Amino acid sequence: MSMTDPAVAQPWPLAAGNPGLRVRRQVGGWVLPAVDFVVLLLLIPVAGANWLLDAGYALVAFAVLAAQGQHRLRICLRVSDQLPQLAVAAGAPLVMLLPWLSGGAVLLTGASAFAGLAVVRGGLYAVLRGGYRRGVLGEPTLIVGSDPLAGEIAEMAAEHPEFGLRPRLLERPGELAEVVAAQRITRVLVCGDDPDLVTAIRAARPLPADVCVVPRLHELGMALPRAGLDEIWGVPLIPLRRFGHGRAGELVKRGTDVVLSGLMLLVFGPLLLVLTAVVALGGRDRAFFRQVRVTRADRISEVIKLRTVDGDLGQTWAVTADQCTALGRWLRGTHLDELPQLINVLRGDMSLVGPRPERPCYAVRFGREIPRYEDRHRVRGGMTGWAQVQGLHGDTSIPDRVRFDNQYVEYWSPWWDAVIVARTAGIVLRAGLRRAHRCGK
Repeated sequence: MSMTDPAVAQPWPLAAGNPGLRVRRQVGGWVLPAVDFVVLLLLIPVAGANWLLDAGYALVAFAVLAAQGQHRLRICLRVSDQLPQLAVAAGAPLVMLLPWLSGGAVLLTGASAFAGLAVVRGGLYAVLRGGYRRGVLGEPTLIVGSDPLAGEIAEMAAEHPEFGLRPRLLERPGELAEVVAAQRITRVLVCGDDPDLVTAIRAARPLPADVCVVPRLHELGMALPRAGLDEIWGVPLIPLRRFGHGRAGELVKRGTDVVLSGLMLLVFGPLLLVLTAVVALGGRDRAFFRQVRVTRADRISEVIKLRTVDGDLGQTWAVTADQCTALGRWLRGTHLDELPQLINVLRGDMSLVGPRPERPCYAVRFGREIPRYEDRHRVRGGMTGWAQVQGLHGDTSIPDRVRFDNQYVEYWSPWWDAVIVARTAGIVLRAGLRRAHRCGK
């Protein structure tokens, strides 16, 4: 079978002029999550729960589905592969219903939600497969690699339209970004171990194409867990994420930031007012210290902190205890100097959790010297972060911080944010108790 050379092929029609591709993008973007949520809301009242319990159950089950990656439209549309994940999503929130419903009603709720999700997804997948076979919902796909398996996968995709891929083969990875942009490719399958593949994929990362990698472990007689895998005609595929937020995740994260920062300002507002007054009365400068930091997409924001040092230390890398006032040392030791940053979070300059933003002079320097440093700027900076709870703050290894920050960015989930917030609260509490113990001696 001869594949069309992408370098000379006519580009695929844009989604605006290709109703089939537009429908597929919508299904993978908002239709599947919306269908899941509607099914959960409509079916669980059969158990007799009130509307508040219904909504709570639906929200938790929906969040579990999202955390499992079940709202990503797979290449291989087979409901049987997803039944364990659907069962977990339908079953996990049942715990919250136990105090309010009988055992039979709880079981009926879980069973109806599970059955509804499975049946409706099965129907939706059948409609999509029908569209794939008729050639109206095909997705422009590029198979990249000079490996013989790349050619085989291209043939499989062409011979099995039920996967919904319209394949073209590219043997020169260096042209990946150019071809993806020129040919309006929406999915890339990477096959092989060419060293140029990593560079090529990074160059194409800003483009709106989903990327899957063909693992070679099956050739060794070994396997990966199936839960996160996709496949095409028996060949496993590992879907890659650019980073973990996405549109829905961004809404969840921003909503959580607004709610939690608002609540924390209400709870800690009186303490913040007292500390502000004490700092203002005890120092020669204003109580609040504003410092320019680099955050998401290299934007500049002013971060607010309680002043812990008299005067301006300029571009000092890390403030030492000797440079702080007596009150400043206590504020830094208990991390209470960072309470005003809740205002930054509330107005959208920062997030509660994310890579700690750095000053522009250091951001430019580290961006030149440390690989992948600028990848941290794909999300908002945070009051706390994955690197911070590992003890990586102050005068510690920047490459280590970058490694942990990028791990957080690329594998983000609401649960991970909750873990980091809980660990941060524990660190702050222990720091306060240690200082109280020392003062009591």
